[in-house]
Amino acid sequence: MDESGQSGRRLQTRDTVRLGLLFGTIYFVQGMSEPTTGLVSQPNQSLLKQWGESPEQIALFLAILASPWCLKPVFGFLSDFFPLAGYRRKSYMIVASLVAAVSFFALAWWTPWPSDAHNQFLSWLLVPTVAVIFANVVVDAMMIEAGQPRGITGRLQSVQWAAIYAGSIVTGKMGGILSEHQEQRLAFFVCGCLMSATLVLSLLGVREPRTKVSPREWRESLAALRQALRSPGMLAVGAFTFLWYFNPFCQAVIYLHMTDHLGFSEEFYGDTMSLIAIGSLLACVCYGLYCRRIPMRRMVNWAVALGLLSTWGYWCVTDRASAAAVSLLTGFTYMTASMILVDLAARACPMAAAGTLFALFMAACNTSSAVTTWLGGTVYQAVGERWGYTIGFDVVIAVGGLFCASSWWAIQFLPARLLGLPDQAEEKVPVPLPMPELPAA
Repeated sequence: MDESGQSGRRLQTRDTVRLGLLFGTIYFVQGMSEPTTGLVSQPNQSLLKQWGESPEQIALFLAILASPWCLKPVFGFLSDFFPLAGYRRKSYMIVASLVAAVSFFALAWWTPWPSDAHNQFLSWLLVPTVAVIFANVVVDAMMIEAGQPRGITGRLQSVQWAAIYAGSIVTGKMGGILSEHQEQRLAFFVCGCLMSATLVLSLLGVREPRTKVSPREWRESLAALRQALRSPGMLAVGAFTFLWYFNPFCQAVIYLHMTDHLGFSEEFYGDTMSLIAIGSLLACVCYGLYCRRIPMRRMVNWAVALGLLSTWGYWCVTDRASAAAVSLLTGFTYMTASMILVDLAARACPMAAAGTLFALFMAACNTSSAVTTWLGGTVYQAVGERWGYTIGFDVVIAVGGLFCASSWWAIQFLPARLLGLPDQAEEKVPVPLPMPELPAA
């Protein structure tokens, strides 16, 4: 290789490292700061339990808090077609980071909250939740735009997943400690500092030319979106993912059962969250090794079986050792199944409207999860008050597994092309989006 070629390769490597550090840092911060699963999640649940909230009320609180995830297509549409101050990504990223940071600091300032401030507390928590979700949508779009021309989308995706679950490992441990000592204020303050760091990165690290959306781009994208939404195959993919995620056995039920009825400490429960994150991280790495070698028709069946295993495995939890083992196994099995579903949805999306349609798939999954979070808490409380919370826990596990198994019904309607089978129905399927390769770490 001549000197100019070596110089170009060094520049490309440097650019890849810069982008990897930028997106990895942003994803790590978002994984730490997201109110429904991040650092403040367990302290908030602990606070609600301290206020005397019932399992149903806590589950409903979490379901409402998670509901803005259903708005991801709206956020994507705004970022794609309505530039702010001449930028499609950078301006929205700055605004979202600023709003999240200010709202977290405000929550820290007003902590401790009185026990009768349930609605006000929820309202203020929704502000950073919406801001972090909006930032997540924008960063996903930035990653695709930066990665596809350079051919490094797979590497950036691997950094994304690794950063998110590295953040989850930290939040699991720290969240347990903060909950044990009722340090909600410190949790909000840390999240405010993290989102302030994202604001600085958005100002200094995001490079984007000014842009304007033309009427032609509008027409082409909307036409592709309409064609995809009318496709029976796309509807089948949406039904399959929705049914799989429609599982009432939610994290709120696990939290209440472990801390109230098994007597585990808040800190130990946080440790189980870290173990789930470790298992999920391992699942992401392993999926990158075999996803191109195994036909999708096999993996979709695996997804249902692994969903059942990740739910019914909690019947084995009786003490701290079994809780740790099940948590690690659940992280691996649940994340493996989730990666299969995300892969299937990505392959089904047409290139011209991939962002919006993929966001619609994810919104359907988030809607399903939010509804079943409330449903799981309701069933757990209703059965628990009548026959005991141990039986209530068993009932939610059993029902959750059955709901997950119902997704097997939708597999028969999935497009043959996506499953790697001969297209006997001759269905006109939109050109699939290639799945970025996840390199082995």
